[in-house]
Order: sequence, then C-alpha cells, then structure tokens
Amino acid sequence: MTVRRPKMILFDYGGTLLCEPGWDMLRGEKALFEHIEANPHHYTPEELCAWEQAYFRSLQPVRDAGAELTEIQMLRLKYELHGITLSISYEEAESVFWDHTAPLSEKCLYPHVREMLDWLNVRGIRMGVISNIGWTGAALRRRIGALLPNHPFEFILASSDYGLRKPDSRLFQVALEKAALKPEEVWFFGDTYDTDVKGARGAGLKAFFYQGRADGGMPRKPVPEGFETDVPVITDWTALIELLSSLE
Repeated sequence: MTVRRPKMILFDYGGTLLCEPGWDMLRGEKALFEHIEANPHHYTPEELCAWEQAYFRSLQPVRDAGAELTEIQMLRLKYELHGITLSISYEEAESVFWDHTAPLSEKCLYPHVREMLDWLNVRGIRMGVISNIGWTGAALRRRIGALLPNHPFEFILASSDYGLRKPDSRLFQVALEKAALKPEEVWFFGDTYDTDVKGARGAGLKAFFYQGRADGGMPRKPVPEGFETDVPVITDWTALIELLSSLE
C-alpha cells in the first residue's frame, strides 16, 4: 500500500509527548493544604489523598465503559464532602495539585520531541493532541506549553472536556471536524494499543504505536497479545522525521 504524507499528525499526551516521573499525589495534596481556608473536621492531607485514590479506583468500571471525569469534579467532591473550603478557585487548585503531584522538568520530554515538532512545523504539517486524561483541556494546554512553549498544536483535546475516552471514535471525529480533514489525511501516534491504536484505526486514521523511552519514564508494558503487525512501531522521534523525509 502506498504511504502518503499526512496533512496533519495527532499525538497522545502522556507516554507519547511527555511523561510524568516522580508522581506523588500526597505531595500535591500537601501543596493544596497551603490554600485551605476552613477545615472544620481537621482532616489531614494523608486522609484526603487516601480518599481520592480509593474513590478513583471505584470509578474504574465507569472509565472502562468509556466515561471520563475531570479532576476539578474530583477536587470539588473531595473537599466539599469533607467540609473543606479553599482560598483559591478549583481551576487554580487543579493546577497546584497537578504541578506538585508531577513536577515538570526536562526529564518529562521524550527524546527528540522538540526537534520532531519543529521539523513538522517548518514543513507545514499541522498538529494536534488528543489525550485520555482527567485534567481539563485548559490545564493540559498550560502544562504542554510550559515545556514546549512554542508548540504548534492547533488544538489540544482532553477526554475529560468531552466526558468520554479513547477508543471512542467521537473524540477523533471532533479532531477531524476541527481540522476540516478526512481520516485518510491524518496520522495518529499513541503509546497505548487498546485506546490509541485501536481508537485511531477505528476512526479511519493511520495509527502508529509509540514505544520510545525517556530518562524519567516508566518501563513500557509488553506488546499486547494479538498485536496487529501492520501497525508501525516508532521508538524514536527521529524515525518519524526519516519516514516523512522519504515521502518528500
């Protein structure tokens, strides 16, 4: 089959563009406690962190069914259920919590990601992001912008803003509508086979399985049983540059 240069490339976020080493929700909870206005029942950061982790686990069947909640909803429920009020908005609280739970550093970037994005931008290949994530799209855009300040993404779609998760084809269809492109004109790169690869292929996009490593990244899971061997695997972003160069 002839491979044609895409008009647009879409990327997953976590595990594809950036990773989040040193994840520690208790650290995030302690940072938010600096902004507590009232805590009448004297809850500790440890108690509230444990509550959120348990509640999140209870939501797994809902998430497995394809639904997504926002971290802002989680924070609001957690604090108001426990009688706690904050001195900052929940939008601000989301950023404080995320930034302290998973601090940003150069270790968050996958190798050659800046080089790859610059290369695509210079050649007029449009770009966007579709992420399965509980953080809001506004928070995700801010976080990506912090490490990739000159990023060329036309849009950054967070599943929580739409209430559903990949592999639901409607997330990909939203992206296609925003881009005014046909599925065959768009490539998608993601690191999770069941959601990213199957979701993109189900929506008619050409899908690539990203399996690169970063200094601070978690080890990759084994390639799933039944992996479709016609799905290209990318382990370094320079390989994408080489592939597209061969199509010029």
